[in-house]
Amino acid sequence: MSEVQAVVFDCDGVLVNCGSSWQMIHNHFGTENYAMLEKFLNKEITDDEFMANDVGMWLKLQPEIHLDEIMRCFSGVKLMPGARAVIEELQNRGIYVAIVSSGVARFIGTIAHMLKVDDWAANDFSWDDEGYLLGAAPSKVNSHDKGLMVTKLAIINGFDTTKIWSVGDSSTDLSMKIPGSHFIGFNPARERAKDAFIAAEVPIIEDRNLTQIWSTIFNESFPNTID
Repeated sequence: MSEVQAVVFDCDGVLVNCGSSWQMIHNHFGTENYAMLEKFLNKEITDDEFMANDVGMWLKLQPEIHLDEIMRCFSGVKLMPGARAVIEELQNRGIYVAIVSSGVARFIGTIAHMLKVDDWAANDFSWDDEGYLLGAAPSKVNSHDKGLMVTKLAIINGFDTTKIWSVGDSSTDLSMKIPGSHFIGFNPARERAKDAFIAAEVPIIEDRNLTQIWSTIFNESFPNTID
């Protein structure tokens, strides 16, 4: 049996070359949430409160926001170099690939479909029947306890937790590291993340090419350098 059964990726900043799908929407509407982000990272507010604040800002500026406009916020976002090649090679070896993200589900879903991963989870909005934004839907992924999703994945599929690897770029992604499993800090999103990775004594890769995780997981060079 393979010594690796599953690899679980965060999406923003790991599989795609953008720091935050939520921030992409803020960029579109010209809003910012830095104060609330700091509160969120300090666990002073929940995912639901954080998302409700963001969506409330956008709807205050523009009461009618269609799904099409939200999706246009992500135009031009590219896959992280090496992402497609790494996932294809993992699946060629029979390794289960999943995404656990607290990013925007409509965007994360398109990436999951594009990369043909085995499963994915993210946080979504509520929409009316005509596709207009109503608000934030209840969170499915708890940013500070993403391990809940990794544990669920392990139980459903009968994986040995010692054969699960997770890859993330933020301090909250460390919560994917359930007991016995492994974690790689990839392309740290900010100094807070790098400090958390160092404190957790996990491997850190600062190269923005996902093939660089390969030698850490398999102790061998990536077999195909073509992305």
